Amino acid sequence: MANTASARKRIRQIAVRTDRNAARRSRMRTFIKKVETAIAAGDKAAAVEALRLAQPEAQRAVTKGIAHLNTVARKISRLSARIKAIAAV
Repeated sequence: MANTASARKRIRQIAVRTDRNAARRSRMRTFIKKVETAIAAGDKAAAVEALRLAQPEAQRAVTKGIAHLNTVARKISRLSARIKAIAAV
């Protein structure tokens, strides 16, 4: 257990940050899942709209340090490619 006031404060700060980060991570995953659901349904218009909403959420996760830049870029790129492939089928 923390002995100093500063250590107790750090514990409180970590708890708050952990909750915020979990909420942000969950929000990002939810938006990406909406895109994947639309792709699975074969609805290109809905998938494009969902991706348009998911991109800023994913980028915000990068700026907040929750996700890595390259990971988000890879996910968005792959989702875009899957959406383009819907029309080809």
